[in-house]
Amino acid sequence: MTAAALPAAPPESPLLLREDRDGVAVLTLNRAGARNALSMGLMAALQGELDAVAGDPRVRAVILRGAGPAFCAGHDLREMRAADGEGVEAVFRACSRLMIAITRLPQPVIAAVHGTATAAGCQLVATCDLAVAAEDARFATPGVQIGLFCSTPMVALSRAVPRKAALEMLLLGEPIDAGEAHRIGLVNRVVPAVELEEAAHALARRIAEKPRRVVAVGKEAFWRQGELGLEEAYAYAAGVMARNMTMDEAAEGIDAFLQKRSPRWNS
Repeated sequence: MTAAALPAAPPESPLLLREDRDGVAVLTLNRAGARNALSMGLMAALQGELDAVAGDPRVRAVILRGAGPAFCAGHDLREMRAADGEGVEAVFRACSRLMIAITRLPQPVIAAVHGTATAAGCQLVATCDLAVAAEDARFATPGVQIGLFCSTPMVALSRAVPRKAALEMLLLGEPIDAGEAHRIGLVNRVVPAVELEEAAHALARRIAEKPRRVVAVGKEAFWRQGELGLEEAYAYAAGVMARNMTMDEAAEGIDAFLQKRSPRWNS
């Protein structure tokens, strides 16, 4: 007697989804059941897609969002508890590399935040160049409440908001609402939940209309000058601007301004 064939197992959902539209790449964290916790697999998938986007001249802006009820709940604590010391260090190395990749990406990255963004999820928001939040969004660095201070989220958070606001979030570990996140500068805009996707896309489209190479130059310069002292920052920025002046985009933009016409960008 022959055993009946077992039905094929359904394919696993990809950890990360990508959709490109109008020069904008939308990257969706797709672990809804785990509130998009940053497992090693999800971080690897996001890192790989960012690396691909960096070399894709068709992409002019990126939107980062989460599937399901939350944006991102931080690291996968079950995975981390099961790891040994070397495994835990690997998690934080991967996370740090991911955050640096977002900052170094030539294209601006916009976080579209709904639900909760906690711990490394809040770090993601702070790391992105811009952020739009739904009115129901909540943000927290709650590690202190479980004996694990949010030291790596602190790096991004302390660079995105005033120090005392960052320390209050880190020391209390309590959530703040979207309005407070906007007040301290963690997010750029707050919109009704039903308008979140369109608001993020509208912002991305406006960026996509700008000359791609100039945006890339400007983003890199913004983050790098912030790492320098005042005199070094001016010297660096002056060099960047002088090189920018030699680019075709600058010639076209200045000529268009002087001729009172719209510029015609080639990139």
